[in-house]
Amino acid sequence: MITTSTMPHTPGTSPHGTPLAVDLTAVTKDFGSVRAVRGVDLHIEQGEVVAFLGPNGAGKTTTIDMVLGLSQPTSGTVRVLGHEPRHAIARGLVSAVMQTGGLLKDLTVRDTLRYTASLFADTAPVDEVLATAGVASIADRKVGKCSGGEQQRLRFAMALLSDPALLILDEPTTGMDVEGRRGFWEAIRKDAERGRTVLFATHYLEEADRYADRVVLLSHGRIVADGTGSEIKALTSGRTVRATLPNADEAALRALPGVDSVEFQSEQVYLRTKDSDAVARWLLTETDARDLEITSSGLEDAFISLTSGDDDATTSADAGNTKPTTPQEGARR
Repeated sequence: MITTSTMPHTPGTSPHGTPLAVDLTAVTKDFGSVRAVRGVDLHIEQGEVVAFLGPNGAGKTTTIDMVLGLSQPTSGTVRVLGHEPRHAIARGLVSAVMQTGGLLKDLTVRDTLRYTASLFADTAPVDEVLATAGVASIADRKVGKCSGGEQQRLRFAMALLSDPALLILDEPTTGMDVEGRRGFWEAIRKDAERGRTVLFATHYLEEADRYADRVVLLSHGRIVADGTGSEIKALTSGRTVRATLPNADEAALRALPGVDSVEFQSEQVYLRTKDSDAVARWLLTETDARDLEITSSGLEDAFISLTSGDDDATTSADAGNTKPTTPQEGARR
């Protein structure tokens, strides 16, 4: 597994001796005969911003539910900041921002925060939280009149009231427009700079690439890659050569040494290759190609490559026996 540190440490603690923010060891979760989570090991240090990625059905929400104490693992252990998840929640150490729900449309933004604060023994000042979440300017607006992005920022503000050490976001920007998503993440990232741990699940890959210190990729209930965005992208070797090439000879293109795949879009041809220089040279000297462009692999390429395998033949008997991909293993594949 790609980790943020190679220093030895006691299970459940960071190399500095402090409790891990999230510590999952050999965690599985079954729903009847279906194994949704298959031997997940996930260790997040305090202060990290971690993106949790995976296609629909990969087990992201199921794993997050176990971290939040909303469900229990079938096997394995889950610890949050050194505690059982529900104990950590009860102590106000963890807050979550979910996709929907939790808001009363007839209350104002400020009154919503005041009501939520009344449920805790000790909270951050409401005005301070309004400013941190970027909703001070709409404090007197009724929730029902707020946009989807503004409502998500309000949920973020509600989550900050207990000043949690761990903030969990489950697809927080679903349905937001581009401007709303940008503003939301600016508020999250600014808050995280104070040292708060953030774990977020998202299907917007650019969010993970831009805002996360570390990306964890889940597929078929297993972690298949874990590292920085650059490390994850490096798992997909090669580059893409794009060119305008009318009447392209598909057979000739596929026969080029080092070409892994060829795609066509109208007069555009896209060649995935391990030797982009050789392909580009051939296109420029042997064809009428123009507007040639070479691009490196992105997070989307790695995501598709690492999660597109057919896992239907895998049984629960071998759950947990698949090791996460490392850059070295990815280069050999």
